[in-house]
Amino acid sequence: MTGRTLVIGASENPERYSNKAIRMLRRYNYEVVALGNRAGQIDDVPIETEKILFSSIDTVTLYVGPQNQEELFLYVSKLRPRRVIFNPGTENPDFYLFLEQLGIEVVEACTLVLLSTGQFEL
Repeated sequence: MTGRTLVIGASENPERYSNKAIRMLRRYNYEVVALGNRAGQIDDVPIETEKILFSSIDTVTLYVGPQNQEELFLYVSKLRPRRVIFNPGTENPDFYLFLEQLGIEVVEACTLVLLSTGQFEL
């Protein structure tokens, strides 16, 4: 497995799906980096609050609603991930089009389901 997964919308709240996704990704031995509104830590993954240009990002998985995604368009494009997963509630056709024009795969799916069914693969 190569590359890393960036979780955008990370939260220390264990009830949030972003938190559950980070924990499950780590359980499956994926390398994870996280971006959220508040600094914190989920197991061994620090939550960054600045839009760091992480290297070797294969997958971005979003937990941010469409109303808060516009500022992410340029940031995600600079990361040049292979794919972006839009989890339920994050669907955004404008973002899809933007990414597809850059050759970035758009996936409408639940990261937790992809992981639990063996379909997440990097």
